[in-house]
Amino acid sequence: MKKRVQDYTSEILEVVKSNASPTVLCQRLQDYHENDIADILEKLSPAERCKLYRILDMDTISDIFEYTEEADVVKYLEEMNIRKAAAILSKMDTNVLSDVLQQFDRSKRKIFIELLDDEVRHDIEMINSFDEDEIGSRMTTNYIVIHENLTVKEAMTELVSQAAKNDNISTIFVITASEEFYGAIDLKDLIIARRDHPLEELIVTSYPYVYGTDLIDECIEDLKDYSEDSIPVLDNDNRLLGVITSANIVDLVDDEMGDDYAKLAGLTAEEDLNEPLRESMKKRMPWLVILLALGMIVSSVVGIFEKVVTNLPIIMCFQSLILDMAGNVGTQSLAVTIRVLMDESLTAKQKFELVFKEMKIGLCNGGVLGLMSFALIGLYIYIIKGKTLIFAYAVSGCIGLSLLLAMLISSAVGTCIPLFFKKIHIDPAVASGPLITTINDLVAVISYYGLSWIFLIEVLHLAG
Repeated sequence: MKKRVQDYTSEILEVVKSNASPTVLCQRLQDYHENDIADILEKLSPAERCKLYRILDMDTISDIFEYTEEADVVKYLEEMNIRKAAAILSKMDTNVLSDVLQQFDRSKRKIFIELLDDEVRHDIEMINSFDEDEIGSRMTTNYIVIHENLTVKEAMTELVSQAAKNDNISTIFVITASEEFYGAIDLKDLIIARRDHPLEELIVTSYPYVYGTDLIDECIEDLKDYSEDSIPVLDNDNRLLGVITSANIVDLVDDEMGDDYAKLAGLTAEEDLNEPLRESMKKRMPWLVILLALGMIVSSVVGIFEKVVTNLPIIMCFQSLILDMAGNVGTQSLAVTIRVLMDESLTAKQKFELVFKEMKIGLCNGGVLGLMSFALIGLYIYIIKGKTLIFAYAVSGCIGLSLLLAMLISSAVGTCIPLFFKKIHIDPAVASGPLITTINDLVAVISYYGLSWIFLIEVLHLAG
């Protein structure tokens, strides 16, 4: 049976805290993955971590730190000699190293950069030359590269030579004599190729690539479409700068999803735990002011139907049901629409089809839930509230009809509003979320109290 993570944690802690010799400790720790060792670092005292730093080689420590939060890596590095810390940093993947260095204050960061290996320092400066929203800022220089004019035997020799420093070896990238990107070779194809087999026949020249200055949010969808372990990143002269690994892509997708969640809440960016109070307020306050105004309109509309509430106070019990379901439907339609709008080639016909489809879904779901509400709420009013059967099912029928109408309109609102914002070049993810919620409340209130007033008061003359 596969062991759980916490089992490994207790085992590793026991090993580290034991009195075994350094050689034995090192051998025992080699049985565990670096990620598992990274999990126990925070559970050790500074003295125990220093013991670990002395026992493990720098390659292993750098691998462990790559599975550790950047802020924690900074704390651990400050526990050791600055030259040893710089040597460990030099062995980390450049994209991780770049993130770690950003956690230090400017003076300490400058010292570390000066102590890095020349090649590593050059790579870091290159990565830092890109803006944080450009794909080049998230690449790594950990990859294998060969020239196109090699033989299979020479390519294998070059692979073995570079594999000592770079462990992303599943794909070998090929460049021309002028250093331009030419294509890629799968490691398996190179291994099984005969010595006299032309290297040219192994090279995939239609291999996907991106440019370092491409914006992350514009090329992330293209990167997700490929199942490659690494995607090359080129400069404007088509020279190979680095690669985006599958792990980088997963991180990018997580970041984009986090940003989208923040936008759906009406924020312009995800808040950081250390973000100043003033900055957090500036992000939220504009939307809250707008929503306060809209909320007052919703309250005013409820006031218009004061006669309905006075004559039929029981309908107040089910107001939240209508509001919640309308909000849920609007949010679902918004999520679908935002996802579809990522396709810039969407035609007007396809947008119309999207609105029609969402309204059809809202109508069908509203019909089913409306019938369920009619049956169950009518039974509840009749049995629990002790009302007459006619009264109970007249009220529940109005609730069911209101639910259907609110869900139909809310699905249209949840689709049309982001389409409108997209049309006027406002980010629909930022602008739509809070606005749709409030508008759907307004729709639900008017639908519910409007139908109650027409059918229950004016037509059926119910009261009580």
